[in-house]
Amino acid sequence: MIPTVVWGTGNVGRAAVRAVDAHPALELAAVLVHDPAKTGRDAGELAGLDRALGVAATDDVGAVLATRPGAVVYAASGDIRPDEALADVVAAVRAGAVVVTPALYPLYDQLNAPPEFRDPVLTAVAEGGGSLFVSGVDPGWGNDVLPLLMSGLGSTVDAIRCQEIFDYSTYDQEESVRYLVGMGQPMEYEPLMLAPSVPTMVWGGQIRLMARALGVALDDIRETLERRALDTTVTTRTMGVFEAGTQGAVRFEVQGVVDGEALIVVEHVTRIHPSCAPDWPSPPDGAGAHRVIVEGRPRIEVTVEATDEGENRSAGGNATAVGRLVNAIDWLVDAKPGLYDALDVPLRPAVGKLGRRQP
Repeated sequence: MIPTVVWGTGNVGRAAVRAVDAHPALELAAVLVHDPAKTGRDAGELAGLDRALGVAATDDVGAVLATRPGAVVYAASGDIRPDEALADVVAAVRAGAVVVTPALYPLYDQLNAPPEFRDPVLTAVAEGGGSLFVSGVDPGWGNDVLPLLMSGLGSTVDAIRCQEIFDYSTYDQEESVRYLVGMGQPMEYEPLMLAPSVPTMVWGGQIRLMARALGVALDDIRETLERRALDTTVTTRTMGVFEAGTQGAVRFEVQGVVDGEALIVVEHVTRIHPSCAPDWPSPPDGAGAHRVIVEGRPRIEVTVEATDEGENRSAGGNATAVGRLVNAIDWLVDAKPGLYDALDVPLRPAVGKLGRRQP
């Protein structure tokens, strides 16, 4: 069994605790938290399980890393604290752990990552013998392994489009929805996530990764952005009221451009209510889905819907993103120490998991 630490218990961390507990090759060794109110609470309670796991959450990072765990699932946010997240991850790699995380966007395509992100990790690998694999939470497999797999099913490929389409009305992360994305804010408000160059910073690595896999030389990466206001005031179950006239829907694209054409596209369509921007792409059930479209011959379209924590589509997306990371741990433990990306780490069958049930 591989002693595994889950660092953070938010939307990603809750799913990570459940995934580690369910994995036949992993053992939940510790849970790290920042919120003092979570310290001392059982990991099963924090993860939304109906049973205790016998692991009490702690905020003592040094003590946990001193045990030299086999693996760390770094589930703390890196959205507005990339330097701190990188320092945390480097410390865990230097302690000899295999680290998996969605938090470090620049390392999605690790070969082309900026030196200020790549070099500290490689130094920690050399000093401590750990490894790092970064994959997206939006989810990563929807912007790398799934479209690349589908591209191999056709005779010709003209363009690839990866879509995340979600209604955020049930999403349990109000600060991100209202301030990072700008839902419910006046239309003149400039959300950080939508600022020029930020979408490329977050998703450009996945565009470059796919281009590298497909043998395509990109001329440019460009962005498009559309925003729509709510026609009527709506009330959500988890985040309260969003007023008419405020931002209610966002659609943006990060485009990999070749010879003036957008050939590899990551597109996000998000709403706070299905009534806003009804002419934009919608998921089959109105809640949320991930979709990949390969234009070519034949044209291939695959839509994936996942639910978790009840019928929450956004939680299902988090859970599958976490599954990609957690299920890679035992492969990474057996591999050489290093810095890995989605083209290195195979997506494998769920060996030993079929028929397993949570008690």
